[in-house]
Amino acid sequence: MSSQFDDLLEQIPIGDIAKQLGISSEDAESAVSQILPTLVGGMASNVQDSKGEESLTKALASHNGKLGSRTSLDNIDTKDGEKIVSHVFGSKTDDVVKAVSSTKGVGQDIIAKILPIVAPIVLAWLANKFFGGKTEETTSSKKETAPSGGGIGDLLGGLLGGGGSSGAGGDLLGGLLGGLLGGKN
Repeated sequence: MSSQFDDLLEQIPIGDIAKQLGISSEDAESAVSQILPTLVGGMASNVQDSKGEESLTKALASHNGKLGSRTSLDNIDTKDGEKIVSHVFGSKTDDVVKAVSSTKGVGQDIIAKILPIVAPIVLAWLANKFFGGKTEETTSSKKETAPSGGGIGDLLGGLLGGGGSSGAGGDLLGGLLGGLLGGKN
């Protein structure tokens, strides 16, 4: 795994998720480890066109500065997470949940509950990386000058390079997401 993927994984409150959902820390970590590259892969698929890239840039700007040194479940807006998941996967969300749950043996209900918890953390982490930790006042100029097809795509691609090498995550991204999201904008 890449150091970026490890850095992102460290932001996820695995123990808190396990406790809230009544599952083992190992199952929670396994599920999150599978969800992260899937979620990032969906975002990468969406930024293949300028409309998707613009949409993600706006989402990143709205999540910039929301990642503290210690992420707590109390600070996570799962309603926002549900919107993020819906934007990333669209009508294919259920198919993605099924595929992720089948690769790691964690039930679909658990994957479906973890996705909206993890999604806002991923966006906040990506925003911090994309905007270089700058505040919202300075992000508007960055948004306007961000190179098309560069910045966000490169950041997501670098993250996928590490996350995808973990085995099943790479297979899932190559197969499922390519087929499910290839035509989705």
